[in-house]
Amino acid sequence: MKKIILFTTLVIVVFSCNQSDKKESKSDGRSLIAAGGQSEEELKASLEEFNKQEAKRLADEKANITTLEFDKLIHDFGNVKSDTDNECKFKVTNTGSKPLIISDVKASCGCTTPHKPEKPILPGKSDYIVVGFHPNPGQLNEIIKTVTVTANIPEITTEIKIRSFVK
Repeated sequence: MKKIILFTTLVIVVFSCNQSDKKESKSDGRSLIAAGGQSEEELKASLEEFNKQEAKRLADEKANITTLEFDKLIHDFGNVKSDTDNECKFKVTNTGSKPLIISDVKASCGCTTPHKPEKPILPGKSDYIVVGFHPNPGQLNEIIKTVTVTANIPEITTEIKIRSFVK
């Protein structure tokens, strides 16, 4: 009895494998499901086209890279009271030869609100990133917050910081 059950199970497994192989492959044995129905030649052509487009995108991006310089990388508010509005400015100068585009400024905390220049900064010119700081009640002692600046510079991002001692 055990031999019959074992033999029947073996036949079912072999039959199932043969059926799934027929569904997933061409006559040459390659899987079309994994390739999204594309042949190897079509996949190579797609990859080649993608690589050309990516190379062009990177070249365009590199052609528009510039450099920047801040007047300071950290602003110290000193002692501030909880639940008050505080504001500082970071002067940013375009030290490169292409327009500086600050695409984003993000704060590490909701109590910090940065504002970026909306227009590109021309070579040799300056503008400001304004950072507001409103420490919440209960947010006491030394506070250091980071603002990440994203721009068309080689490093892509730069960090500026604010510091205060909240009483």
